Amino acid sequence: MQRILDACCGSRMFWFDKQNPDVVFADNRELETTLCDGRKLVIKPDVKMDFRDMPYEDETFKMVVFDPPHLIHAGEKSWIGQKYGILPTDWETYISSGFDECMRVLKKDGVLIFKWNEEQIKTSEILNCIKYKPLFGDRRSKTHWMVFMK
Repeated sequence: MQRILDACCGSRMFWFDKQNPDVVFADNRELETTLCDGRKLVIKPDVKMDFRDMPYEDETFKMVVFDPPHLIHAGEKSWIGQKYGILPTDWETYISSGFDECMRVLKKDGVLIFKWNEEQIKTSEILNCIKYKPLFGDRRSKTHWMVFMK
């Protein structure tokens, strides 16, 4: 039984072990392309799913990693849009629903790791649209890592 869920893994870029057998790598898209600088971009999840409606029972995972798209202004075919994904116009509801679903599949006393880049939407705006408060995190750059516990 896998203990960790990466709910929107993308290209698994921050994982040291991109094939870790303890992790279910999930995403709502699959893509294989070459970016404008020649690098390959491969998004190949173990499970293709919407992080707002996961096919798992309550309290399935000990850890959930949640790194949703963070862009509202990017072209669908742009390299940045392809690499990171694009939020819908109702992004507040989208992120809030995703957080709720991540917490639902997280075991009691489980840990949720949240990654956010505030290039286009401030972290404070994200925290205002969810009902959970982080325990601690990193606030030194545009990319923030936060830890939540159920």
